[in-house]
Amino acid sequence: MFSKKKETPQIDPQQRELYEHARKRIIQKKRLFQHFILFIVGAVFFAILNIVFGYGKEITFFGSNWYIIAILCWAFLFVLHFCNVWLFSKFMGQAWVDRQMEQLIIKQKKEIALLQKDVDLMYPKEELLKKKEEFIKEKTTRVATEPIKSKRMVTMIAAAGENNALGKDNDLVWHLPDDFKRFKKMTTGHHIIMGRKTFESFPKLLPNRVHVVITRDKTYQAEGTIVVHTIKDALDIAKADEQPFIIGGGEIYSLGLEYTDCIELTRIHESFDADAFFPEIDTKTWKLEKEEFHDIDEKHKHPFTYLTYKRK
Repeated sequence: MFSKKKETPQIDPQQRELYEHARKRIIQKKRLFQHFILFIVGAVFFAILNIVFGYGKEITFFGSNWYIIAILCWAFLFVLHFCNVWLFSKFMGQAWVDRQMEQLIIKQKKEIALLQKDVDLMYPKEELLKKKEEFIKEKTTRVATEPIKSKRMVTMIAAAGENNALGKDNDLVWHLPDDFKRFKKMTTGHHIIMGRKTFESFPKLLPNRVHVVITRDKTYQAEGTIVVHTIKDALDIAKADEQPFIIGGGEIYSLGLEYTDCIELTRIHESFDADAFFPEIDTKTWKLEKEEFHDIDEKHKHPFTYLTYKRK
């Protein structure tokens, strides 16, 4: 058989406060009785020392024996302690504190009422309500007319030579493995917007990305893609994406530049023979916020720099 667990009774805060007050009073009274017994025993002890054993008979203070003065001083301390335990706690106890608090609260309420009358005279309630309504109306109108700021950041990502060359015959004219890794890392999980020729240059669909293809051909279809016919339609398709990427080619870059918030450009420090070019970046419109140089190594024949531009 399982024994029932004994439940601990719950004490509400008011009962707990009363209990603590009573406990402190009992301790005070106990100490008072202890001091009283100590006082009696000490007084008798001093008297025996002086009268029976004659200790300190030659010592006097103000014409009295020393032990009488000592007993009087001790009696004074005892009376003081007695007053603190009995008189002060009885007449200036918790009930007295509560009455003082109530009187103080009443006084403060009267002062607040007087202040409220002064405020009402200086600022009539009707006038305040009118101003409040005007403020709410103005704020509502402003919110309704202000354009909603989108958190989306349209990003253009590209690699171009010093002469803005992108490629030739629908293909790149360089091989930069680190740049390919950066492109994959940045675009994975997002919409990638491109022209038809750029899409057809891919050997297969890029994994974990939504392909949006722009073409003027109304009959064009490609499996695994969303086909649109304008850059606006492409951006509308990707409106749920916080950072859609425009990935080329040259004509799409030019069309999408006015809709772009950020340019991630890999600038290859060499000029190339090309038939597709990246548009010129106007420094009055764009601010260079970050650059990272990459030198030549065994995998990269050309030095290049990652450049991040933000629209001013």
